[in-house]
Amino acid sequence: MYTRRRRAYFLMMGICLVLFVSAWAFVRIWSVPAAIGMCVVALVIPPVAAIVANRRGPEDRWWDEKDEKDGEDDEDPRRRRR
Repeated sequence: MYTRRRRAYFLMMGICLVLFVSAWAFVRIWSVPAAIGMCVVALVIPPVAAIVANRRGPEDRWWDEKDEKDGEDDEDPRRRRR
């Protein structure tokens, strides 16, 4: 599942890069509003790509992972004694 999310992230970021580069390399020659529109679409892609890359799938098991203390919930985990 990790590879699928990673592949989707890199695909979306590649599309973002292509939109930016093509907008200002050659689309602006024909239409500046179209180039600006392409950049606006490209600006939305990175946050969406980050959300897609960091979401958990249905088969990802996170709710039953063991803590280092094996169930001791009475103490804050950030205040562990070393």
